[in-house]
Amino acid sequence: MYYYKRLIIASVLMAQYAAVAQPTDTLRMSLEEAWQKAEGHSRQIDVTNKAMHIADEEVKDTRLERFPEIGVSGSAEKASNLAIYEKGIFAPVTQQHEVIHTLYKFGTDFYLNIYNGNKLNLKIAENKLLQRIAEIKHEETKSNIRYKTSALYLDLQKSLIFRDLITSDIADQEKQLKEIRALQKNGTVLKSDVLRVELDLSKRKMTLVTIENDILIATQKLNIIIGEPDNRIIRPAVFEPGTIAQDDYNKYLATALEHSFTYHISEQQTELSKTNLKKVKSNVMPKVGMYGEFYYANPQIFLFPYNPAWYSLGVTGIKVSLPLSELYHNTHKVRAAKLELEKEEMMHHDTEDKVRQQVWEAFLRYKESLVQIQVATDNVAQAEENARIIKNNYFKQTALITDLLDADVQLLRSRFELAAARILAQDKFYLLQNTIGVL
Repeated sequence: MYYYKRLIIASVLMAQYAAVAQPTDTLRMSLEEAWQKAEGHSRQIDVTNKAMHIADEEVKDTRLERFPEIGVSGSAEKASNLAIYEKGIFAPVTQQHEVIHTLYKFGTDFYLNIYNGNKLNLKIAENKLLQRIAEIKHEETKSNIRYKTSALYLDLQKSLIFRDLITSDIADQEKQLKEIRALQKNGTVLKSDVLRVELDLSKRKMTLVTIENDILIATQKLNIIIGEPDNRIIRPAVFEPGTIAQDDYNKYLATALEHSFTYHISEQQTELSKTNLKKVKSNVMPKVGMYGEFYYANPQIFLFPYNPAWYSLGVTGIKVSLPLSELYHNTHKVRAAKLELEKEEMMHHDTEDKVRQQVWEAFLRYKESLVQIQVATDNVAQAEENARIIKNNYFKQTALITDLLDADVQLLRSRFELAAARILAQDKFYLLQNTIGVL
């Protein structure tokens, strides 16, 4: 008994010290506000947001390839005299011809792609698919952050409810202990009954200390994800049961196939493989483009006789090429691309099966949690009635102290289970929403 008293005193002092270390400001927050803070603070969301902007810029960059390639160039050169070696390269120079030593050239050129096997349009389509995948991953990250925040928020809410329940129960037990002590003084009950009740009360106080620490731990975890200081006191909104889920699993499955992140990412990956197959097949197509060049140069050595004067020249035309070697080089590339497409299609069907399984499991677990609430509610009513009967019998000397303590413990446990069942139902509801992609 002395050991338990010292343990309780030390634990209460530690809890009081921890409470003193906490700041006085309290942040009251609803779950929606926690979601907003978590989304604003999440680095994962920032990363996916950057990836989404990168994909958007790549689409814009690919579209600019429709415009012609234009360049400017210029040169200034010095030329030596033209040496003639009539008797061989190792013999002395027999004569040198004077040439125009300084040469200048400034001009511009362009190339406009007219047709290249539709590769540019396919590249734009590919980048658009990658952009869509980046957008889906961004939304998926937001949904996952919301669910993680919900889990931490509900965990803190559960610990606070547990604290209220254990605090109220301790007060009832202390009142009951006074009554038993009075009976012991009158010689109605034994000293051992008082000791048993005191020991049971000490265990409850130790449980309260554990719950207080659970609150501090849950608070820190929630503060980290929403970007608040570790020791900021968070007070969740008053607990309210979540929205009741529909009984129609097929509606949830239809919603999942319309909004599920993993399903649509797999779908876009399949489209990427289809686009890649088209790109590989286009390797054997002809390439048609318009080119042109205009320049000023000095001296005029384009036509004979040469002239040491400035001249200008412009050239434009159509260029057509056909990569004949691709007719045999491209064979295995096409086969590999087809196999890749078949692989992606099989993976997409596998993803669809997994989505169906995840939705079914999440749906059943949520329905199970609702049943658990009803069972826990009935258990509380039965435990309250049982505790009332045992208490009356004990004070009438027709029940043992062990019966009384067991009834009290069962009542407290049933209340804990009811609170936990309600929180679990909320968590399963948000998990179901996250699974079908609408959280």
